[in-house]
Amino acid sequence: MSFEYPEDLKYMDTHEYARLDGEIATIGITAFAVDQLGDIVFLELPDIGTALDKGEAFGTVESVKAVEELKAPVTGTVVDRNDALIDAPEQLADDPYGAAWLVKVRLDQVDDDMEDTLTAEEYQAQVEGE
Repeated sequence: MSFEYPEDLKYMDTHEYARLDGEIATIGITAFAVDQLGDIVFLELPDIGTALDKGEAFGTVESVKAVEELKAPVTGTVVDRNDALIDAPEQLADDPYGAAWLVKVRLDQVDDDMEDTLTAEEYQAQVEGE
């Protein structure tokens, strides 16, 4: 099975991604992670105004197979969350890099947060074992 790895994203080895737009990062989970989870049945996301610390858990995604913690790829404050996904978490599989984003975070420091993330190529090599 082949997955998309959009070049404009920064990836974490825990399968979250961040798309930067100025000081706002849109955070989601990768198509690979969605595929590995299988049928997603529950999603827990932080409230708007919640402070996130890079590398720390900010929510959970639950499938019929497993419950996984979501790890923050950045440090900042949640400014928006995708409430539609909380009501219908199975939609994560439809468009993980577009409509199925999880939260939007205003970054505390843009440059520092991105230095240990993976490029699309590095992430693809990690998950496909190349």
